[in-house]
Amino acid sequence: MPELPEVETIKRELEKAILGKKITEVLVNNPKVIKEPKKEEFAKGLKSATIKNILRKGKLLIFELASGKSLAAHLKMTGQLIYPGDTKQSRVSFKLSDGKWLDFNDRRLMGELRLLTDWRALKFVKELGPEPFDLEERQFKKMLAGKKARIKPLIMDQTFISGMGNLYAAEALFKAKINPLRSAFSLSDKEKNALLAAIKSILKNAIKQGGSSVDKYVQLSGKPGGYVRYLKVYYRAGKPCYVCGMPIERIALAGRGTYYCPKCQK
Repeated sequence: MPELPEVETIKRELEKAILGKKITEVLVNNPKVIKEPKKEEFAKGLKSATIKNILRKGKLLIFELASGKSLAAHLKMTGQLIYPGDTKQSRVSFKLSDGKWLDFNDRRLMGELRLLTDWRALKFVKELGPEPFDLEERQFKKMLAGKKARIKPLIMDQTFISGMGNLYAAEALFKAKINPLRSAFSLSDKEKNALLAAIKSILKNAIKQGGSSVDKYVQLSGKPGGYVRYLKVYYRAGKPCYVCGMPIERIALAGRGTYYCPKCQK
């Protein structure tokens, strides 16, 4: 699933490519990704709307329109936004005033599109935890205090911290030398500070590289993100740790595959 760096990359690319342009046509090839309103109202509400602003909240993209409404797009597991697109593989395509198409592709039909009067009223948005880059050490330590949950599932919880997912949680814990099985309350203040610093550093570098293309994610142009070559543990089960040489292990934790070095991460 695209995480914060991938969605932020697409958001920044969209700002450069389509901001200020008008939606002149909406082509719906598969209405299953449209969650609200109905297909006809969705298309009608977007036609002739100018894209005024583009925001990211956690893993959600929001296109604020001059009409006062907003288009919310959640890529979920396999969603893609491609510009310029060709409409051939899209579930929904938006023709813009420059004559080019913005395609919403989603092979597994898990993505979600919504035309909203107030995106802030979305339950998902209301429940989002703070953005990682907005967190300070004192606040982060307070958030972790007394938490019995294991640290990796906790930092992936969108109500705890927004935007973090399986890949970057694994990488941040490796960088901070923290075992993903540890309970949050067991971390020392030094470890908590190291983890927050690792989260921010890895997310920042991943954004710089255009995200990680380990599954179906691609940048707006259709090109893969370049951060995969920097991954230290994710998808590296059985391969030697870059630090100590011990094989990286993969375990199941909270229903997700978790990669870590049993020697480096204590």
